[in-house]
Amino acid sequence: MSESISIPIQKLSPDAIIPVRAKPNDAGFDLSTIEDFKMAPGERYLASTGLALAIPPGYVGQVCPRSGLALKYGLTIVNSPGIIDADYTGIVKVILLNTGTIPIEFKKGDRIAQLLIIKLAPTVLKEVSNLDETARGTGGFGSTGM
Repeated sequence: MSESISIPIQKLSPDAIIPVRAKPNDAGFDLSTIEDFKMAPGERYLASTGLALAIPPGYVGQVCPRSGLALKYGLTIVNSPGIIDADYTGIVKVILLNTGTIPIEFKKGDRIAQLLIIKLAPTVLKEVSNLDETARGTGGFGSTGM
């Protein structure tokens, strides 16, 4: 088992809910909203969690859709995954999009997204004049068929 890290989290609203994993082996922590709102089909909404995090350098937070809400309602996150950089300590908000055909209603405390904390590999981009050849090459969108 890999070593765990501790991430400070602050409630900026008394209605904020500290994220937890629904099951011990879940990758994501459930993020909940601090407000009631309704979304019409095609509507975007910026939902607040009322939380702030202090993610350590070398890590990133990723805000991802919840699969059950995606399947049942067509709810997704516009900029999925939403990125929380290590130097951002402001309020965590989620840009939701109702891609479904019916309105969706949320109540304060409902789970709206999930938060993953990902360790980053130290990376440097190095400009080159040519890339090594691969079996796939430049084959992009749709190049592997259905």
